[in-house]
Amino acid sequence: MATVPAERNSGLQVLLDNRWIILFFSVLSMVAVANFQYGWTLFVSPLQKHLGVEQALIQVTFTVFVLLETWLVPFEGWLVDTFGPRLLVMLGGVLAGYGWYGSGKAETLTALYLSYAIAGLGAGIVYGTAIGSALKWFPDHRGLAAGLTAAGFGAGAAFTVAPIANLIASAGYQTAFIRWGIIQGAVVIIAALFLKAPPPGWLPRTWRQKGSEEVKARQSPVDFKPGEMAATPHFWLMYLMMAMVATGGLMATAQLAPMAKDFNVDKIPVQLLGLSMAALTFALSADRLVNGLCRPFWGWVSDHIGREKTMTVAFGLEAIAIFALLKFAHNPKLFVVFSAFTFFGWGEIYSLFPALCGDFFGRKHATTNYGFLYTAKGTASMFVPIGSALAAGKAFDFRADTLLLLGGVMVLFSVFLAPTVMHIQLSRVAKTTLLAVAGALVAYGIILTVVPNVWTPFAAKYTMPKIGWFGVFTVAIVCDTIAAILAFFVLRRMKAPAVREVAAVATTEAGAASAARA
Repeated sequence: MATVPAERNSGLQVLLDNRWIILFFSVLSMVAVANFQYGWTLFVSPLQKHLGVEQALIQVTFTVFVLLETWLVPFEGWLVDTFGPRLLVMLGGVLAGYGWYGSGKAETLTALYLSYAIAGLGAGIVYGTAIGSALKWFPDHRGLAAGLTAAGFGAGAAFTVAPIANLIASAGYQTAFIRWGIIQGAVVIIAALFLKAPPPGWLPRTWRQKGSEEVKARQSPVDFKPGEMAATPHFWLMYLMMAMVATGGLMATAQLAPMAKDFNVDKIPVQLLGLSMAALTFALSADRLVNGLCRPFWGWVSDHIGREKTMTVAFGLEAIAIFALLKFAHNPKLFVVFSAFTFFGWGEIYSLFPALCGDFFGRKHATTNYGFLYTAKGTASMFVPIGSALAAGKAFDFRADTLLLLGGVMVLFSVFLAPTVMHIQLSRVAKTTLLAVAGALVAYGIILTVVPNVWTPFAAKYTMPKIGWFGVFTVAIVCDTIAAILAFFVLRRMKAPAVREVAAVATTEAGAASAARA
C-alpha cells in the first residue's frame, strides 16, 4: 500500500491548522444554517394557508426557533469549550437538517413548533461554536473575524432565496423544507470535519502588534468565568442594548414578506443594478447580502475606531433606515433599497457585541460567555409575534411570555441585582433555589410556546390595539435610538472590567458561603 510522504502530511497538516482555513469552514457552517432564520419569511404565507390559522400563530414558530437557537447556546458553548467543536457541530448539522425535514412533514402547529425547535437547537450549536472559534483564533482581529463569521449567517441565504422561492412556487413549501433541510444539514456535517480549537495558551504572532490603541485599552487581560461576567454592569448594559437593537432587526426579518403583501408591492417587478425580479424576492436577496457584508465591514471599522463609537453610528443609521422604509414602503424600488439599508444597520450587532465581549471578558470562556450575551436575541424574538398581532389588531396569548419574563427577572435578581446593586448576600441554598425556580418557569414557558394547549393556572389572552406597521416599527426606531445613546454616553465611558472586580466577586461569594455555614 502506497504511503504519503511525511513532507506532504506535514504540509497538509499545516494547511488544516491554519486559522484562516478553520475560519472558512466556520463561515461555511454558518452559511448552511442561515436559511433557518432568514429564509423563514418565505414560508409564512404558504404555512398559514395550508394550516388555516392566524399569521401570529405561524410567527410563534419563528420565536420558538430563536429561543432555542439562543437560550441554550451558553450550555452548548460550555460543551464546545470542554469537548471541542467538531462532534458538537456535526450534531448541530443533524438536528438542523432534521428540523426542516420535519417542518415539511408537519400537519399541525404543534408538529411545526417541535420541528422548528429542533432546527433551533442545531442552528444554535453551529452559531455559538463558529463565533466562539473566531474569538479564540483571532484575538488580534476580533471585530473582523467575528464579522466574517456572522456574515455567513447573515448573507448565507442571499444566493438561495430565489431557488427556495421558486421551489415553493413550483413544488410547494413542504418539498422546499425537505430538500433544503437535507442539503444544508449535510454541508454543516462536512464543514465540522475541519474545525478545531486552538491549543491552550496559543496566541498569534501579531498579538498586541495590530489594532487601534483605543481597542487595546478596552481589552481585559483576565479570562472571566460566566458568573464573574454576569456580576459586571458591562454585561447587563450590553445585554439590554443588544436586545433593543435585535428587536427591530428580527421584526424586519420575520415580517418583511407580510409587510410587502400589505403594501401591495410583493409581486411588482423591480429593475435595479441590471437585475430584474419581483420586489419581495429582490428585497430578500439584497437584504441577506447586505446583512452579511455589513458584519465584517462594521467589525473592521470597530477594530480601528472602537466598538462603542461604531455602535453609535450603526444603530443610528438603522433607526433612520426603518423610518425611511415605513415612509416609502409603497414604492417597490424604494422598498427594496430601504429594506436593504435597514439590514445594513442592524446586522452588525453580531460582530460588534461578540468582539466587545471577547475584549472585556477574555478568550478562555469566550464561547460560553458570548452564549449568555447571545440570549438577548432570544429575548428580542418574543416581541416578533406580538408585533404581528399589534400590526393587525389580533388577539394574543401572553401566558408563555409572562412565564419567560418571570423566570428572566428571577435570574437577573439572583445573579446581578441582589449582589451588585441591592447588596443582598444570598446564601448558596437561596441562590440555587431561585435559579431552579427560574429555570422551571422558563422551561414551562418554552413548552407552552411549543404546545399552546398546555394548562396554566392563569389566563392572559388579550386583543391587541391595531397600530399598523408604522406603530410597530416606531417602537424599533425608539429602541435603536436609545441603544445608540447608551453606547456613546454610557458604555464608552465605562472602564473595562479589571482584576479587582473579579477579586471583589470572589470575596463576595466567599463571604456569602461563610454566612451560609454560620
